Order: sequence, then structure tokens, then C-alpha cells
Amino acid sequence: MAITRKIIHIDMDAFYASVEQLDNPLIRDKPVAVGSSDLRGVVAAASYEARSFGVRSAMSSKLAKKLCPDLIFAKPRFERYKEFSKIISEVFSSYTDLVETLSLDEAYLDVTENKKGIVSASKTARLIREDIFEKTGLTSSAGISINKLVAKIASDFNKPNGQKTVPPEEINEFMEDLDIRKFHGIGKATAQKMYQIGIFKGIDLKKKGEDFLVQKFGKSGTYYFNSAKGINLSPVSPNKKAKSLGSEQTFSKNISSEVFLIEKINIISEKLSKRLKKLSVSGKTITLKIKYSDFVTQTRSTTKRFYISDKSLISKTCEELLYNEKLRDSVRLIGITIANFKQSNEKNNNSKSINAQLKIDF
Repeated sequence: MAITRKIIHIDMDAFYASVEQLDNPLIRDKPVAVGSSDLRGVVAAASYEARSFGVRSAMSSKLAKKLCPDLIFAKPRFERYKEFSKIISEVFSSYTDLVETLSLDEAYLDVTENKKGIVSASKTARLIREDIFEKTGLTSSAGISINKLVAKIASDFNKPNGQKTVPPEEINEFMEDLDIRKFHGIGKATAQKMYQIGIFKGIDLKKKGEDFLVQKFGKSGTYYFNSAKGINLSPVSPNKKAKSLGSEQTFSKNISSEVFLIEKINIISEKLSKRLKKLSVSGKTITLKIKYSDFVTQTRSTTKRFYISDKSLISKTCEELLYNEKLRDSVRLIGITIANFKQSNEKNNNSKSINAQLKIDF
């Protein structure tokens, strides 16, 4: 019988904003947003004090300031954030070598067999969080379960500075009672479609059945169905290779002319091509991201029969995507992403089910 894994998802609490508050005592316990305060600025991160006013990441600075007049803006200092991230990574490595880094402030850890010899995954998570705080002064939250899917969802439940464990015997109830908006991969638009057909929680996804969900949502339907059952067989993969690579640009002034947008596409394509060639990768799927002046985002994608990394091919493909549909408004941002890489050989095991689990120490 397969070993039941013990997976921890660690997520730092309001990481960028917390670093700024830690380094500057004058702004501690005050609403802080990391980003630019100018009229076209965007909030990259918000402290919990700012979030209490409704300020969120990716929000325009103008709206954030309207929601919270006393909001303090701090310019991003990514080199400083990387310094803290390195310390946090060293803490992870002191417990296990099976660490899958998602970003500067987030990672999965497989602690089934850990370096400390700790049996309880919940205790391991608590000790990791204590070590991080001792070495950085920053708090973190954790989710603990048998796979990455459930652990990641659980890590959101007791934020900030808390943790939640979902042992094997509680997974079904946990996922059935989960609001569909908490399922990863279900955004606002998909959630609205689900509401219209009577899907509000995980149990509704299970009741509708896989065939119905595939009929309504395509291949994603299988993912939604398996997620509702708590199924995810993706292992914690150290040094996991990126599945996509992208580049984007926010303009100082909104652009309405497609001719000017093509100029910007050429510049972004050149940057992206250099990065692809530096990593010796090429991809088949090209996505053009368009963010309009009202912050509505639209994506247009196509998959080629061959792999590309050349600037001219990327640019030409994005130009075709741009002309596929008329622009609905002036544009504030253009982005290009390449995915479906040549060297990718990951298998999709989502269709498998969870075996009956032994009761183990979580």
C-alpha cells in the first residue's frame, strides 16, 4: 500500500508589507501598501491593517487610497525580500530536502520522513513557523494534510500566524463543505457560471458528477471533480521547472492605437525571447494578456504545431491574436506568456482516487 504523505504548505503573512513594517518601526501596526502611490500605480501587497479597509493586491493605488485615506505606500525592495526568503529557505532545508518553492514567500514541504525525526506533521509545521519567526521576526501560516491541494487550501484558514491540519479521515467533509471560491482554479467568472447551475460548495461538484462537469467546463471539469474529492497526486518536486514564462508592461498612458500596441508587443517579445533562449526552452502555447483602462483583463491564446522561442514568431503570433478581436477600450497593460514547453514530461494523474487511508499522526 502506498505511503500516506505528510505535506505542509507554508505561506508567509503579507510578506512584502511585513518586511517593510519590520524594517521601519514607524509604520508598524499601520495600513501599508507595497507599490507606487501615483495615479497609475498598482498595489503589489497590502498589510493586514490595510486589508481591513478592503485594500488588496493588484488593486489600483487610486482606489486603495480612496478606501484607506491614511494608507502608507512603500516602494518594493525585492533584493531585501530575497534576503529574507533565503533565510526562510534555510529553515525549510533544516527539516527536509523535499521543498517545492512556489515564490519568495510560499513553499510546499514533504515531511513524511524529516531530518528531525518528528512524527507529527502538525508539530513539525509549528516548529518551522517558530524557527522562521525567531530568525526573521516574520510570521507565517501553514496548512497540513496528505497532499498539496488540501494543504494549500488549509493554510488560508487560520491566517495570520496560524495553522490548520486536515487529517486523512477529515478530507471528505472538509472538501464537501468548502465554498467553490476557495478551490484553486475557480475564479470569479467560473464561480458565477457554477452558481447559475446550482454549484456552491464542494459537495455540489461531487453530486453533479464528472461527466456533467466536463460537459459544462471541458477538461477542467475533471479537475474540479477530483478536487472536490480531495484528490491530488502531484508530489512535492524540489527544483521544479517552470511550466510557463511571461513578460508584461504597464504603460505610462493608456494606448488605444493597435499600431502602438504592436510596437509594445515587439519590445516584450524580444525580452521574452532572450529569457527563453537563456533557459534553452521553447513553447507551443502563446497567450496575449490585455488589461484595459478599467482594469478588466482579457486573455487570448493559441497553440502552435511547433515549438517557438524566436522573437519574430512570438511577435507575429501575438499580432494575430491582437487582431482576432476588436479592442473594447484603451489598454493600460500588455503581457505575453509562453507555455507548453518542449522538455515538459509531467503526467496527469488526477483521475486516480485516494486509497483508504490509515489513521496516522498528523
